[in-house]
This record gives sequence, C-alpha cells and structure tokens, in this order.
Amino acid sequence: MTDLEAQIQLLIDNAPQDGMTPKILDTIAPALRTIAQRLRYPQYYILQNLQESWILTTLSNKANPELEKRVVYAFPRLQDVSLFSSVGLHPQTIAKAIPVIHILFQLVALEPVDSIVFFETPGTTSNANEVERTELQNLIQQHLQQNRSNRQVPPDIA
Repeated sequence: MTDLEAQIQLLIDNAPQDGMTPKILDTIAPALRTIAQRLRYPQYYILQNLQESWILTTLSNKANPELEKRVVYAFPRLQDVSLFSSVGLHPQTIAKAIPVIHILFQLVALEPVDSIVFFETPGTTSNANEVERTELQNLIQQHLQQNRSNRQVPPDIA
C-alpha cells in the first residue's frame, strides 16, 4: 500500500460511519490521488491558530488590486515556515504536519480558501505548486458523474 493509499484509507476509516460518507470518500479518492501525485511530499506543514483554523493569506493582483484571492501556504519542512516572514514566529500560530490527502480533502470544504500553495523545494519559496479549490472540485465532480453513470440501470432491464 502506497503512502497516498494509506492516507486515503485513514480518511475513510475516520469518516462518520453513516453508510454514505465512506462511500463518497472512496468515490472521490481518485481525484484526491490525481492532485496529490503532482505534489512532491506525502505531508506538508500548515500554519494554524491555536483553535486549529488554518491561517489564510490574502493576495492582491498588482495590476488590479481589486482582484484578490485567499490562499493557504503548505511547507515541506517545519523549518521552512520561518522563510515566510514572521508569521511562523507569532505566539498564537503553530505549524502542523498534515498528510497531503487530508489537506486536499479539507480544501474542498474550505469556502473562504481559493487555493493552497504547496512549496516544493525545502529552503525556498520560489518553487510552488498552486492547487485551486475549483480545479479540485471539478475533478471530484467528474469522478462522481462517472461513478453515477457506471451504476445506472439499463432502461430495458425488465
């Protein structure tokens, strides 16, 4: 079992056992896996406040300051958090290691977040891979539709 497969299984095992959620997670797992395979590390460090809410950064477009997007930064190593200004030094902020599949799953539900920026090279913030929430949602939607069409009952079954 690969690390990604183990992360997916952990997500399924920890899901509410309501008869639906584990099945949904199993259905969307290929979308999560597809995005995770583009990333370099099995886990990243996410800045959080003491209530475990992720720290959002609002970025403005230099040419058009009204255009903004809210991102969460994901760092490959704990010491890389300090590369990002003084945010990591704030006493109300902690960096927590989170498996990449769990980060992507959270992204789907985090309404205020537009994307997660995964820094891929330790020691620098110049090499990043941005995963937009809409991209992940669209990929999940495709998998849900494929799964639905695979289960349709033929009209002439009677």
